[in-house]
Amino acid sequence: MLWAAAGVATLGFLVVLEIAARHYGLPGPITNQAREVIFPPKSGFLLYASMALMMVVLTWRQRFLAAAFAIGIDVVLFLVRWTLGIKVTEGHPFGNGALWVVVGCAVLAVARRTGPERVLLLKGVGLALLLVTGRKTGDTWLLVTSKARPAVLDQYVATADHALGDPSWLAGQVVRATGPIGAHVLDYVYIQLAVAAVVVAVYQLRHVAVERRFPRHHLVRTFLVIGLVGPAIYMIFPVVGPVFAYGADGAHWAVGNLWPTTTPPVGTPHPMLFDEVTPRNCMPSLHTAWATAIFIHSRKGPRILRFAGTFWLCATLGATLGFGYHYGTDLVAGVVFALTVEAALRSSERGWDRAGIRLVVHGATVFAALLVAYRCLPVKMAEHPLVFGPLLILVMGSVILGYVRTTKLWEPMAAGVRRPEPQPEPV
Repeated sequence: MLWAAAGVATLGFLVVLEIAARHYGLPGPITNQAREVIFPPKSGFLLYASMALMMVVLTWRQRFLAAAFAIGIDVVLFLVRWTLGIKVTEGHPFGNGALWVVVGCAVLAVARRTGPERVLLLKGVGLALLLVTGRKTGDTWLLVTSKARPAVLDQYVATADHALGDPSWLAGQVVRATGPIGAHVLDYVYIQLAVAAVVVAVYQLRHVAVERRFPRHHLVRTFLVIGLVGPAIYMIFPVVGPVFAYGADGAHWAVGNLWPTTTPPVGTPHPMLFDEVTPRNCMPSLHTAWATAIFIHSRKGPRILRFAGTFWLCATLGATLGFGYHYGTDLVAGVVFALTVEAALRSSERGWDRAGIRLVVHGATVFAALLVAYRCLPVKMAEHPLVFGPLLILVMGSVILGYVRTTKLWEPMAAGVRRPEPQPEPV
């Protein structure tokens, strides 16, 4: 019943977003996803990653068959396009096969499976489709924000960012100094964040095929909730980022070509009009939130997975700042947002208690206070960086510390081995 309710709610949300996109003359997430059945998909890697996520419910023989069918379909479609002279100018030449296999498994579950086997296979298909649809939903959200929010608040965030020492300007100079190699590595990490999430999720779900059930909480749930809730905040606090508002990418809409060489002066901030193309997707930094979630969920994996989670978090932070996509204040808000969502999901699964409620309320309060401070106190923050800079780190640290302490209380205590009590000697 819970999975059915979630499916209906998701479908309703997609329909609403499709209508909203059509209102602005744009294709919605349903249209974009339907096109990828035949046309070259824009999310080729993600489609195969989603199929891998679905395959956690299959046996090894079924996994090999699914992978073979997906690759075979892609090879056939590639040869057909090549024969007809169709050039792939947008998207990837592969990925359709993976989507076909996922949809085929859904049909197989309804037509040939019964009882728990049908439910399990449909859950696997649902996870795969939710991951892909979440990507399409996010893309549509970004387009809607650019149309619905003509004015942006970058001047407020950039002014408040002085309290942290303008880290985006510093990181931008560092990335430029590393040359094309460093930029290409960070760009790959930034773009393939969803694939990294699938790697961690597949590890968490590796026993599903044997146990015939999903764990109570896993990374995909956090990833999807962050992706669904986060863009709504973009509508409340629209920000385009320093590379657009203060850099050459913003063209005549930018304040000036200042990023990353010259930090913006402290003045009286005000909303500024921007184009109807650039997404208002900075506050909070969802890439930071997703990378934080990957880091959290990789902590219980083997050493190589923990190392990968740490690397992906550090590289994502470097990319978001070094490419000028985010301000430092965005990252602070993103960390708080991720921990609050993760705490809420874990509390809902294990049952709400006083510690869980306190943590979620604290995280939500800190997040709301950050947004209010960025909007109402940016000049004060810029004028007193020695006060507000450490204060921002302190309130973020309080949420991190609260999360660590609370989750330790939730962990099952390892049962110690009791020594047998001495028995009285017989008289």
